[in-house]
Parts: sequence; structure tokens; C-alpha cells
Amino acid sequence: MANVLAGGDGIRGQFPLEQWFFEMPVCTRWWMTAALSASVLVQCEILDPFQLFYSFRTVFYRSQYWRLVTTFFYFGPLSLDLLYHIFFLQRYSRLLEESSGRSPAHFSWLLAFTSTLLLCMAPLFSMAFLGSALSSTLIYIWSRKNPDTLLSFLGLMVFRAPYLPWVLMCFSLVMHGTIPKDELCGIVVGHIWYFFNDVYPPLHDGHSPLDPPAWWIRLFEGHPAPTEETPEGEDLADAGNDAHEAAQPEVAAQ
Repeated sequence: MANVLAGGDGIRGQFPLEQWFFEMPVCTRWWMTAALSASVLVQCEILDPFQLFYSFRTVFYRSQYWRLVTTFFYFGPLSLDLLYHIFFLQRYSRLLEESSGRSPAHFSWLLAFTSTLLLCMAPLFSMAFLGSALSSTLIYIWSRKNPDTLLSFLGLMVFRAPYLPWVLMCFSLVMHGTIPKDELCGIVVGHIWYFFNDVYPPLHDGHSPLDPPAWWIRLFEGHPAPTEETPEGEDLADAGNDAHEAAQPEVAAQ
């Protein structure tokens, strides 16, 4: 049971859908679960979308701080558009989290940093729900980290990964008839992360300003295992024993 809850290795006897779910890295798994749950609860009229959206005035003047999180979970009512967003969310979030070594600390730091920037930008562009913007951020980061990957869109065109965010933005423009400002903001935030995490360090002796701080890593992964220190006297004794054992074959040979 512990293995099932932790996810991971595709346990024998699971259904394919169940196995696919538990094989997802932990951050991607819970984000996708929260997004689907929010849409189902709204569809069943248990929740109202107005309880989930982000507004600076509502959050900080009425102390409704949960909106800082729920704004990233709601992608709309149950529809094909929701499936479209969920597909891209789980696919590129999963690829990025797996490329980070399935480390909850590093990937959650990426989510926290980019989410904070999007929350700061949202009032400027009157964006109430930021799930699509965050998803676009992850898609942009993945596309820049994999510049030589070839992709196909609806089987109609083949292009390299860095063009993916722009192809999706053009698709949204055609479908909805308006410039998708949330996707544009996601691209801007994604480029900020990509620049300081992948372009800046090689130019500055490997210094990466966006690495997670030590306290954040301890929060998710605990304290590192202590290393056992051998007393200096024991080191000298071991060295003497090694030298004595090395000298014995020479004596026997004489």
C-alpha cells in the first residue's frame, strides 16, 4: 500500500490508467488532480468559479488567501477545451519534473517562483485565472531546453520545439478570436526563468541565482544524512596497520 500511495514503479495488477497516474511525478500528479477536481466541483455546483479566481483586492483586503493557489487550478468547466489544457499541463509539467530528477524541491521551487511572477503580473492585465499562464510557462521552458526535438501539431505541420509556444498561441487566437494574454505572460515568465537558469550561469562561472535555497530543499527533502567522522588517532592507527600489512609479503618473499 505504501508503494501505491507513493507512486512510481507501475505495480503489477494496476489498470493502465491507474498505472499512468501513479507513474507521474508527485508535483505534476497533484496539480493535475487539483485541476480536474476544481472543474468537477464547479460542474456539480458545489463550488462557484467566483470562489476560486485571483483578485489583489479580494485576497489582501478580504484576507481570502486561498485564491493565491486556487487561481492556478481552475481551467474552466468540463469540456474539450479543459481536456486540451489538462493534456498539455500533465505532459510538459511531467517532462520538466522528470528532467529535474523527480526532485520535489527543485520543481516546486520553479512553480513557486514562476507563480509569484504571474501573480504580480495578473492585476496589470486583469487576469483572474492563471492556470493557463503557468502551463504556458512550463511549455516554454521545456521547449527552450529541448531545441532539437521535432514536434507535430495535429499531424498538419512539423516544427522544432522552440516554436511550440507560438504555435499554441496562434491556435488559441484562431479558436477564440482574441490575443491570449495569459499565454503571452506565461512566455515572458518562462523566458525569465530560462535565461537566469540556463543562459546566465555559463556566463558567470556557473552561478545560478534561481537555484532553490537550502531551507527550501530541507523543507521537502529533510536534512542531509550526517557523515561519520573518524577520530584522528584512529586514522593514524589504520594507516599504521595498512603499512604493516603491506610490508609482510615483502618479508615473506625474502
